[in-house]
Amino acid sequence: MNPFIQIENITYKYRNEELALDGVSLGIEKGSFVAIVGHNGSGKSTLAKHLNAILLPTSGRVLINDMDTSDPANTIEIRRTVGAVFQNPDNQLVAAVVEEDVAFAPENLGVPPSEIRERVDKALKDVGMYDYREHAPHRLSGGQKQRVAIAGVIAMRPGCIVFDEPTAMLDPSGRREVLATIGKLRDTYGITMILVTHHMNEAALADRLIVMNRGKIFLDGTPEEIFSQVDRLAEAGMNPPHTVMLLHRLKEAGWDIPDGALTHDGCAEAIRTALGVR
Repeated sequence: MNPFIQIENITYKYRNEELALDGVSLGIEKGSFVAIVGHNGSGKSTLAKHLNAILLPTSGRVLINDMDTSDPANTIEIRRTVGAVFQNPDNQLVAAVVEEDVAFAPENLGVPPSEIRERVDKALKDVGMYDYREHAPHRLSGGQKQRVAIAGVIAMRPGCIVFDEPTAMLDPSGRREVLATIGKLRDTYGITMILVTHHMNEAALADRLIVMNRGKIFLDGTPEEIFSQVDRLAEAGMNPPHTVMLLHRLKEAGWDIPDGALTHDGCAEAIRTALGVR
């Protein structure tokens, strides 16, 4: 059985002839949670935009549930299947009232009005914004706006959601709101989640972590596997979460300590174990 998303040796050149993706091959299974990280210009956002046919490869191919993104006949169904949430929530909200904004995509997909009402209410409840359904989006906080944008995607009933730096323009409170929403959706619906981020602590939440560098896949594995390779990450201009870095430096200093803990609790437990404290 083919992966839900199958990327086969794709390249992509922008108009300035810069090679943004260089021979990327990748399979993503249905229901998985994948984080893609990399420094600015590494190709991570360019790759994300290939997953719902915003960009088409210069060579190679991208298959979404066996649909080739390069075939125009597949575009509508691919964008129904793969929803996208971007950095700036203000650029994604199109209506003057929250519930109207969430209804916009289902209306354009030709969903019957009675079903649209049901989808809008359910999506707003899923992201914790139902009580704001009659509010004007411009009066909401950044985190609330992003949750409304996510509700608009959920209302399309996609099989996959690509989050392209969804917390980049949010304060810490807004980031926590959005990350909690992403986690809830994954646990509730089993939607395939692809998170493009430069925050290592966000990437640590995923099941699988892909590090991009110079348009290529540089590392691919679980967060624990990837973050334990501190020196390799440095080659790609990346640092692991602070917890991992702390344990790594303690180990370099001669401590007999396990490295790779991703959470504060795991880091504290590793230090207690090294000190013989319970």
